[in-house]
Amino acid sequence: MQLPTPLFPATLIRRYKRFLADFELESGEIVTAHCPNSGSMKGCATPGSPAFLSRSDKPERKLKYTWELVKADGCWIGINTGLPNRLVREAIEDGRVAELQGYQTIRPEVRYGENSRIDLLLCNADQLCYVEVKNVTLVEGNAVLFPDAATTRGQKHLRELMGVVRQGHRAVNFFVVQRADGEFVAPADLIDPEYGRLLRQAAANGVEILAYRAHVAPDGINITGKLSVRL
Repeated sequence: MQLPTPLFPATLIRRYKRFLADFELESGEIVTAHCPNSGSMKGCATPGSPAFLSRSDKPERKLKYTWELVKADGCWIGINTGLPNRLVREAIEDGRVAELQGYQTIRPEVRYGENSRIDLLLCNADQLCYVEVKNVTLVEGNAVLFPDAATTRGQKHLRELMGVVRQGHRAVNFFVVQRADGEFVAPADLIDPEYGRLLRQAAANGVEILAYRAHVAPDGINITGKLSVRL
């Protein structure tokens, strides 16, 4: 998947109010950018970090710049949580996710459960597969951890996926790791123990837990390979 072009190199000054971040461009100009990530961004929001921003000149945009990438621990990290759904869909369509092949159609943002929307609904003549996609950016030691902040929304999604399995459908919780380091994916029990409990319960009750790494670079982001999950 190609990122918007051109991208603008910048240095992070600070992130605040979750959705705002100040940057210094190469020209020395200070700009405020939209931060498309509602998590804590632990380890990914250190002042002074190199970053890349995209820009939109649409007149209705209050903030022209959007934060796309940050460099931490020696690698580029994709922090835009609006991209993983597209990354997963492209990877499925290109045959790079072996577990999710054989479906005739893919539908995004389909209503299900209790006022929820599934990220991707895969359909064929005799089966529905509900795929919930999660962006993962936190690494501690060799572990890639999710979530990076307590998430009642994520807990709800796991309960909804378990409900889908009870209805006789297939359900998948799909972690997209948008960074090059870390060896396996695990629940961040110290951050959100309830999410960890529900993830293990979901796996024990038929929800499939998948994790794939994405190669992240200023010229594009693409899912490249599977990671193990340790519950």
